[in-house]
Amino acid sequence: MSDQSVAFRYAKSLIGLAQEKGVLDKVQEDMQLFTQVCQTNRDFALALNSPIVKHWKKLEILKALFQSRVSPVTFSIFEIITKKNRESILPSVAREFNRQYQELKGIQVAHITTASPLTDAQRTQFKAVVSQQTGKMIELSETVDPNLIGGYLLRVGDNQIDNSIKSRLNDLKIQFAQS
Repeated sequence: MSDQSVAFRYAKSLIGLAQEKGVLDKVQEDMQLFTQVCQTNRDFALALNSPIVKHWKKLEILKALFQSRVSPVTFSIFEIITKKNRESILPSVAREFNRQYQELKGIQVAHITTASPLTDAQRTQFKAVVSQQTGKMIELSETVDPNLIGGYLLRVGDNQIDNSIKSRLNDLKIQFAQS
């Protein structure tokens, strides 16, 4: 069985258990924390994936970092996966949990890249437009890329709208090259 399908099953089980215990939102916060630690601490992520580090040592690391910071429901999944010597899939489980949580709550993530930071009014406007189109609550992920020169690049699911100056200049460049 692929790691992705295993992560899907663990995440689904964790959502069910968290709903049953009434701590779904807390577990989601915990999974975001875990994902953030994996992304910001390369040594931690490498230790989870390392075949040299024994699984009991990985469990000790998880206990030291998370046991006092996350709910018992969240930590129980860390223990179960580690005892089965599959701790390398923990980041995938966290990502899959967040994806399933967003689906359950009707949240659509929209990624926007702009040449300069968005103002609060622009942020509100983007959320409103995307929410109207998708019929879902919008969580906006923002990135600033000065190379766009101006405009924006918006990704919602599999759809992308490239309304950047850089893209328009590239289109003009192609048109001039063809004529």
